[in-house]
Amino acid sequence: MKEPLFTGSGVAIVTPFTKETVDIAALRRLIDFQLENHTDAIIVCGTTGEASTMSYRERMRTVEFCVEYVDGRVPVIAGSGSNSTENAVALSRDAERAGADGLLVVTPYYNKATQKGLVRHYQVIADAVHVPVILYDVPSRTGVAMAPETYAILAEHPNINGVKEASGNFSNIQKTRSLCADDLFIWSGNDDEAAAICMLGGKGVISVVANILPREMHDLIQLCLSNDFAAAGQLQLELKDFCDAMFCEVNPIPVKTALNLLGFDVGPLRLPLCEPTEASLARLRKVLSDYHLPVLS
Repeated sequence: MKEPLFTGSGVAIVTPFTKETVDIAALRRLIDFQLENHTDAIIVCGTTGEASTMSYRERMRTVEFCVEYVDGRVPVIAGSGSNSTENAVALSRDAERAGADGLLVVTPYYNKATQKGLVRHYQVIADAVHVPVILYDVPSRTGVAMAPETYAILAEHPNINGVKEASGNFSNIQKTRSLCADDLFIWSGNDDEAAAICMLGGKGVISVVANILPREMHDLIQLCLSNDFAAAGQLQLELKDFCDAMFCEVNPIPVKTALNLLGFDVGPLRLPLCEPTEASLARLRKVLSDYHLPVLS
């Protein structure tokens, strides 16, 4: 019987950069902030971590540092997806060697694989490792969506633990739950859908907003897991404006900008991502102020 890799709020943590490379000292401060505020898992080198602009060496060093520094206090899950199955296998094996507790593997972008191709892609990756694999369905970024029937096939693999669902397709999510039950666990990949997905049996969220509001996202999921959906729904509504602001431009532009506004000094975005517009910057300043967070002048 499968057990979820984690339950609760896992942060899709940003990667702090200097002009040249990963800022390990700043990453240490971010991890401290997360653990002090009860984040339930650290997801490193994902979309929010700008992994697609990092060198192979940078990615592995970042995973290794997170594993060493977290030291078993919560699971560390490494992003290891690629649009090349061979590259995804190499990334996944190296992340496992680095000590990652699990892997987050996005659907292969640009290729627009068929459902048959997606099954083969994920089975090859899962066969190559011994740690749990979380699938990642985010069609708005990849151009391909996972079908519930595809999930049902992949759920038969002992190393495939679940899916980060960011499709926004609640009909498919319900069908997936019906087909897979607890052979495939579901985490929300959209902060503003976390409570709703938990109500359908989800195990939590892999969160962008938790970079800034880790305790609130942890508390939201704990309310869900305690079946207090009235209180969870109220908190979800209270977080709605904040969630929307964190996606006023493509992730991770807003959240990384917000962290810098709060003094976390996470450095620049890497091209092709760039600084937000003046209108977005003003919106971020306002929402941080509205939530009583200490914005730098």
